[in-house]
Amino acid sequence: MTVADPPLPRLRGRLRPRVPLAPLTWLRVGGAAEWLFQPADADDLAHLLRTRPPELPVVAIGVGSNLLVRDGGVPGVVVRLSRPFAGITFEDGLLVAGAACLDQRVARAALAMGLSGLEFMIGIPGTVGGAVRMNAGAFGGETGERLEWAEVLDPRGERHRLAARELGLGYRRSDLGGEWIVLRAAFRLTPGDPARIRARMEEIRREREQSQPLRVATGGSTFKNPPGDKAWRLIAAAGCRGLRRGRAMMSEKHCNFLVNLGGARASELEELGEEVRSRVRERTGVELEWEIHRIGRPPGGETS
Repeated sequence: MTVADPPLPRLRGRLRPRVPLAPLTWLRVGGAAEWLFQPADADDLAHLLRTRPPELPVVAIGVGSNLLVRDGGVPGVVVRLSRPFAGITFEDGLLVAGAACLDQRVARAALAMGLSGLEFMIGIPGTVGGAVRMNAGAFGGETGERLEWAEVLDPRGERHRLAARELGLGYRRSDLGGEWIVLRAAFRLTPGDPARIRARMEEIRREREQSQPLRVATGGSTFKNPPGDKAWRLIAAAGCRGLRRGRAMMSEKHCNFLVNLGGARASELEELGEEVRSRVRERTGVELEWEIHRIGRPPGGETS
């Protein structure tokens, strides 16, 4: 595929070749997208999916808060949803948010409406699309507990409204395939005392400030908590707090956070993560599972 002659349909949104993805992710690493597409609206995105060559891969990203892009970049089309997908409405008693809407903005919107149930989202730095896809949760709450339905596009560009029970939600996972793209999601909330809602959100903000490295290049929780335990506890027990590889480090403040100290390569971060997994496995017999989503290929390598 060449930049001069993209094998893509005529699109209304913004399509750009060879766009560096590192500046679009919180870890600030990785190569370029072969093509980066910001669709004008859902119909524009559906048109891409319907008319693209079947061999052309498509992957959607949000604000990159829980994403590691490998150094060799991402082949095919990377879709980044923007303002047309970031609206918030109130429909049929449900709070409905676009996939590009920040989770923290949704939490504040619920507060403004005097609705309780999404306070935990003030502690999640991602978007609604990612929250649905990975059933994001924090501070005692989880997306699936309040999710009523999600509108999604399948890989052929067909739109579906799926009830929460149809999404196969589990701990930090769903059954949505890699090329299914969330468009918006609806949440069933309950009326609450705004003062109590605000107080809980402030409590979460303080707890997050005290326990997590917030002013460094990081990707949030690196590994999922195994059943009945905490990933950070196992990482600390394996002697990995502050462990470094090149310019990559496991945070000393919260050792389940990978940190780019400045100038790290994606390969250093991923290799450090795998070293942590190996040490935890040898020490405890527990196989940690990545929570950070990794996409793309190493330099000169194949996508995995």
